[in-house]
Amino acid sequence: MENRTRAQSFCVFERLRSVGLRPTRQRVALCNLMFGAGDRHLSAEELHEEAHKAGDPVSLATVYNTLHQFTDAGLVRPLSAEGQRTYFDTNTSDHHHFFVEDDNSMIDIPDGGLRLDRLPEAPEGMEIVNVDVVVRLRRKKSADRAAE
Repeated sequence: MENRTRAQSFCVFERLRSVGLRPTRQRVALCNLMFGAGDRHLSAEELHEEAHKAGDPVSLATVYNTLHQFTDAGLVRPLSAEGQRTYFDTNTSDHHHFFVEDDNSMIDIPDGGLRLDRLPEAPEGMEIVNVDVVVRLRRKKSADRAAE
């Protein structure tokens, strides 16, 4: 297990360096948490909580700053779905999302699950960078609960 952690940390060092970020202790710890479990969607608060549970005491401000640095470097993609909360997606490819209101979670919409036929023309001097579609979901009320 220790060898796996070292190998994973080495990959994180390389990932950070490849996008021009110095691999500080905080960046390495947060990068390991974000990318160590495959593609995922995390808010800054969730990442902060995971860091503390993992024994990496970083401030919430450090988590926000690091996530914005990761965004600027193209490592993560920010997604807005719920008022002030932003989620950070480790999958930076063009894709869309479901937002489950009941538990404040994001789920990728499978490829081909959404089709956009026409986009508006970008204003003069501008170009479309990407399109983020978030489809909001909530669990259906069961017939028993609806009768109450």
